[in-house]
Amino acid sequence: MIDSPSRHFPDRIEVELHIDRDNLGASAWFSLPLYSGGRSLWRQASDDGGDVDVAVLEVWKDRLPPGAVFDSFGPEHLPTPDHTMPVGASVLIVGFPLGFHDSLHHLPIVRQGAIASAFGLRFEGKGCFITDARTHRGTSGAPVVTSAASMHADGAASSLPWMLLGIHSSTVEMGARDRDLGESLGLNHAWYADVLLTLTAN
Repeated sequence: MIDSPSRHFPDRIEVELHIDRDNLGASAWFSLPLYSGGRSLWRQASDDGGDVDVAVLEVWKDRLPPGAVFDSFGPEHLPTPDHTMPVGASVLIVGFPLGFHDSLHHLPIVRQGAIASAFGLRFEGKGCFITDARTHRGTSGAPVVTSAASMHADGAASSLPWMLLGIHSSTVEMGARDRDLGESLGLNHAWYADVLLTLTAN
């Protein structure tokens, strides 16, 4: 939530929500405070592999704008240990690259990508996997999803047609790369989505 080097110390998050399912142009802003009585309201993730830039913040439904329209991921939308995702499997990364989005209908942009490391293994000992996709600033925190149909062999229906595989973190940077001469790898870190189960367990 905070970033000391850039002196980024927000005290709230502003969220834009649709308020009419039949009119995507109608929206309202909702403010979520990050502190109460000087204490943080969010839960920050961490593991023995280092820092994890994923956090959760409780949202009270009765405080949302009247008519707020939204869907949310639940435990049923996360892969289980018996799910397999082969290297090269297609994924979508949903976000606001460089702030770009459909400002009329208040919708994000979707970038295509692929899983680029062995899914299920902790890449270099961290709770993440690698994706191959073109991403930009403004995508951090974006959901990394795949079609739920590709995960359910029995074709079971779900409230959302997506399976949440991870949370996009950042692009992979090679420390020795010359930024003027070197070429970007075009690879990204994504935290495994099961970190959300740990953060919301209690």
